[in-house]
Amino acid sequence: MAARRLSSLLTRSLSASRLLSSGRNHCLGSSTSNYSTAAAVEELIAPPVQVSYTQHLINGRFLDAASGRTFPTYDPRTGDVLAHVAEGDAEDIDRAVAAARKAFDEGPWPKMTPYERSKILLRFADLVEKHNDELAALETWNCGKPYEQSARSELPMLARLFRYYAGWADKIHGLTVPADGNHHVQTLHEPIGVAGQIIPWNFPLIMFAWKVGPALACGNTIVLKTAEQTPLTALYAAKLFHEAGLPPGVLNVVSGYGPTAGAALASHMDVDKLAFTGSTETGKVVLELAARSNLKPVTLELGGKSPFIVCEDADVDKAVELAHFALFFNQGQCCCAGSRTYVHERVYDEFVEKAKARALKRSVGDPFKEGIEQGPQIDVEQFEKVLRYIRAGIDGNATLECGGERLGSKGFFVKPTVFSNVQDDMLIANDEIFGPVQSILKFKDLDEVVRRANTTRYGLAAGVFTKSIDVANSLSRALRVGTVWINCFDVFDAAIPFGGYKMSGIGREKGIYSLNNYLQVKAVVMPLKDPAWL
Repeated sequence: MAARRLSSLLTRSLSASRLLSSGRNHCLGSSTSNYSTAAAVEELIAPPVQVSYTQHLINGRFLDAASGRTFPTYDPRTGDVLAHVAEGDAEDIDRAVAAARKAFDEGPWPKMTPYERSKILLRFADLVEKHNDELAALETWNCGKPYEQSARSELPMLARLFRYYAGWADKIHGLTVPADGNHHVQTLHEPIGVAGQIIPWNFPLIMFAWKVGPALACGNTIVLKTAEQTPLTALYAAKLFHEAGLPPGVLNVVSGYGPTAGAALASHMDVDKLAFTGSTETGKVVLELAARSNLKPVTLELGGKSPFIVCEDADVDKAVELAHFALFFNQGQCCCAGSRTYVHERVYDEFVEKAKARALKRSVGDPFKEGIEQGPQIDVEQFEKVLRYIRAGIDGNATLECGGERLGSKGFFVKPTVFSNVQDDMLIANDEIFGPVQSILKFKDLDEVVRRANTTRYGLAAGVFTKSIDVANSLSRALRVGTVWINCFDVFDAAIPFGGYKMSGIGREKGIYSLNNYLQVKAVVMPLKDPAWL
């Protein structure tokens, strides 16, 4: 019964990753809109890349699924099948874990000098830059995100992240600890072993880096499960890693669904550590599976409903643009999206009108076209989920300023949608929509907005827009979230830690803090005979 319940939860889970895969009315004033027409959406550019890798990568080799089954992955611009990919299940996870275990226990990777490991990470970063355009095109084709975003922002960040972790590889060390009595005490920081990692579909390559980078820098081996919506770029990247000199078995990639491959990885008795990015509901299941198996430690980066607070002293034009970016970036499919836009009552009406105008100017269409800001949602399930929340907002008596419906007749495009007069008890103000839906709420004073912003089960991020350093300092300390962006948003430098309070997760990604996820600390104590000093 417990297994059926877990499987059911895994099957239903959406949000920032679906199914452990990580492990989310006519426009008013449409005559002035810059929305692409239906015809423009349907006139699609052929992606300048071929799908080369669709099998699992296990022990350095591409292999079919043990069952021989495949599953389709789709082009979200059309809903058409893009490729058929090997469908992993428990047997494939067993094969991948066995390869990772042997590579850790017997292979060269954890025994290699940290400097040698760092050189492989650096060579991989060089190969990422060499193959920037192919990886970016594949990411856009499989995800639907704008090609300009993939090629000019995310791929450079991918290389930067691995260079950052290459720099850490030879700087991980323990301490000499003073102790009472004649004893020498030292601590060793050792790799934790075989790391199971489950990444989401909204940022496949960036999440690949967030997970794989610190694990490899610390000397671990990995079994990575991709999202079934977006399995292609991780396989391509893993192939480049082996070209860079990564030994077989160190990085294994299995594609598949949550209730099969994902659950098998989370509950595997020979996996030493688990990392998951995805929905909060699925994160609970991951944690339970890990606890019921070998009590492996788990890091979780989960859902969010981040407040974006526009104070009364704000430059409204700049605040509108930043709030627009905070919500609509990546089609709104971002766990830390500024999806609750709190605006001070003195500037509220002006802000709403300008936010509506900005949304109407947002360019939506084929993500391979130059100048497109917004592509399609990831798949039909997410597309329909977004439309259901829009309907809930209308039914709940929020004011639909613009958007509210699909764009075109093909694929999963949603018009940028803005709601005003949103109240805290509405579904659109509480649930993680994971789509291009901006909810604008009104507040009177700072004490009120802090209380309202913190009244949520989430605590991933927040944005604050103000000219006052005192207000910025006050709000940054009062908001119970893992990241506060002041007069900026979505700044993801490699060294900045990222993670959540409350039900937004456990642990931190990126920066020095992420290394702790993949290390064991061992104390070594030995007696000293007649020491000259202690």
